[in-house]
Amino acid sequence: MISRRLLRIKILQILYAYFKTENAAAGKMEKDLFFSIQKTHELYISVFALLDEIVRYAHRRIDLGRNKMSPAPEDLNPNTKFIDNVVLKRLSANPSFTSCVSEYKVNWAVYPELVRKLYREITESGFYSEYMEKDETSVKDDLKLVNSILYRVILNSEMLDSLLEERSIFWNNELDFVIRQVERTLKKISDETLDDTELLALYKDEEDRDFVKRLFRHVIANNREYRELIERFTSNWDVDRIAFMDILLMQQAIAEIIEFENIPTRVSFNEYIELSKFFSTLKSGNFINGVLDKIINKLKEEKRIVKSGRGLIGED
Repeated sequence: MISRRLLRIKILQILYAYFKTENAAAGKMEKDLFFSIQKTHELYISVFALLDEIVRYAHRRIDLGRNKMSPAPEDLNPNTKFIDNVVLKRLSANPSFTSCVSEYKVNWAVYPELVRKLYREITESGFYSEYMEKDETSVKDDLKLVNSILYRVILNSEMLDSLLEERSIFWNNELDFVIRQVERTLKKISDETLDDTELLALYKDEEDRDFVKRLFRHVIANNREYRELIERFTSNWDVDRIAFMDILLMQQAIAEIIEFENIPTRVSFNEYIELSKFFSTLKSGNFINGVLDKIINKLKEEKRIVKSGRGLIGED
């Protein structure tokens, strides 16, 4: 479920905390790293559960309307397109979803104010009115509505954002990524030819979990060597004045390039240049690009970069 890029970011964040914390224990930090990855999967399940709770709230409102002492015609004959949304119904009945909700003990019912507010924002939106006014709705229409709810209501909810910050420090700035994974899963759930679509697993495979552990450990174990290597190619700079995050990004890049023979050098190189755009200064991208390029060339000369696997032997 979690992309390699996000795994690299998680590793970078915990490494930063490790090197900035006096007497930090690598074992404890590694546990924090894997816990932070698990929390991302929990957030993924929580978004599904929030959609489900909003539908449950809509059900309760319809039931209350029907049970009024003097119900109006619209109470007795409500528009049920939303609660009958095929995609949301399939989600609610999905065994993988119910199992994960139980495992993580997700319960949005304890936040009724948030659920009410989100429901009101949904029902007052133009996309909702357009959907409810259709004579008939297709599965495609149902999926489009849910995606609009995700991107135009849930992702933009300040109340939800504040609540997520309070509940976990590991959920900062992750909602956008998680919602994209939710959208990807709902597209599969909407496919009538697929039965009981599995929700995305925590890791795509065991190789991804191994990637996290090995990369984290290699940066720590070879910290001094990689820093000295960086110093050799920044001789015109006072290394103590180079942004710590720039150094850490390069150390992590070097560790990945040397230690993972199945990842193309260019892939690792490009990934860390991209990360520098988000985690360092505006000028860091060009600086890191130049230094890493020189280091990679030197490592190749010394035969320290060895790649194997389909399409990797003898890479340029």
